[in-house]
Amino acid sequence: MSSYDVIVIGSGPGGYVCAIRCAQLGLKTACVEGRETLGGTCLNIGCIPSKALLHASHMLHEAEHNFEKMGLKGGAPKVDWKAMLAYKSDVIGQNTKGIEFLFKKNKVDWLKGWGSIPEPGKVKVGDAVHAAKHIVVATGSDSTSIPGVTVDEKIVVSSTGALELGKIPKKMVVIGAGVIGLEMGSVYARLGAEVTVVEFLDKVTPGMDGEVQKVFQRTLSKQGLTFIMGAAVQKVETTKTKAKVTYKLRKDDSEATLDADTVLVATGRKPYTDGLGLEALGVAMSERGQVKTDAHWATNVSGIYAIGDAIAGPMLAHKAEDEGMAVAETIAGQKGHVNYGVIPGVIYTHPEVASVGKTEEELKDEGRGFKVGKFSFMGNGRAKANFAGDGFVKILADKTTDRILGAHIIGPMAGDLIHEICVAMEFGAAAEDLARTCHAHPTYSEAVREAALACGDGPIHS
Repeated sequence: MSSYDVIVIGSGPGGYVCAIRCAQLGLKTACVEGRETLGGTCLNIGCIPSKALLHASHMLHEAEHNFEKMGLKGGAPKVDWKAMLAYKSDVIGQNTKGIEFLFKKNKVDWLKGWGSIPEPGKVKVGDAVHAAKHIVVATGSDSTSIPGVTVDEKIVVSSTGALELGKIPKKMVVIGAGVIGLEMGSVYARLGAEVTVVEFLDKVTPGMDGEVQKVFQRTLSKQGLTFIMGAAVQKVETTKTKAKVTYKLRKDDSEATLDADTVLVATGRKPYTDGLGLEALGVAMSERGQVKTDAHWATNVSGIYAIGDAIAGPMLAHKAEDEGMAVAETIAGQKGHVNYGVIPGVIYTHPEVASVGKTEEELKDEGRGFKVGKFSFMGNGRAKANFAGDGFVKILADKTTDRILGAHIIGPMAGDLIHEICVAMEFGAAAEDLARTCHAHPTYSEAVREAALACGDGPIHS
């Protein structure tokens, strides 16, 4: 029986980062993974491949709509779908092989197979049982469906199947206007599909800043996506090549149907903990199937921890990474910490959408006094030059102290721009601190400074 200080079950962003950090801190570490490649959902069938397709389809959009304006003539390129999928697969391969290299570099053992925990301090992989002083559950999550809808990954697909379609559909119905549905819907709309998004609620991307929601939906509508809001999908019927989606409008219970070549079910995800044996061990679970942990990511069973999508909180790769590093430091006797108030969220459509901290709606519900600083990208020279003037930066600051409470961006490179605000919030900065920081010209980031200025005497370029 091999023996380790730490065995991490799952090699997604939370798991592989946790394993590497444990090894860096001098702990003998192994990571269990049953896939043929490391990286979990994110690198293999999630974050990375979807961004590859988003990038490729955005390049096509630029060629079709903006190249000629810049004097680049000759017509837009034709789409070779097989070649685009091959490019996506190459991107996946580069990233997963990179993790293999990092495991070897840091002397992390890869235990190949599916893991379970027969008893505290033991992890079974295949027929082999390994001893571990500490076990970290980092098994991620799986896509969910809704009653009346069966995913076959051919006609009715999850996000996994949406990354491997045999051909670009003429008509696609997306069930759910969350991050995954809108990102993948954007990809196929740019590639020529007629995309209809059916959402149960009255606004896209639940929980997002209300103003951003409105602008975001309007922008995507201009790009060709059709939205049917406040609609509950009743069933999806399929033939060999087609699907029929039946939905009911909540406002009047009227029913209607949509025909589609492909239906993407993007209605959320659930923790993946099947087969681990947690219930038999007495590990406490929530009603939503999440592993319950304390402030140090420890379960109620000594020596067993859990992180990432398997526990409560936003199902985000970077949240899992932070928890992975923090639990490694905790196990090593240090003080692991995650600031859950400063975890950004990003949607990688075009324009991108990013947020961190509180929304206006949350602050109003809390009865907290706040001020709003806002700046449109139409006032940003770099954005105008790049045909990226749609959207804005909004910063929310405490009315009395000027401390930044949240920020919301829809516009070019929003996912990168949000991070200077994250750093500012991490250090308890005021909006004035951002406003007094020199920003290079011409950059998109100047819009962040202008929004910070708008929290005070006002922006310069608006």
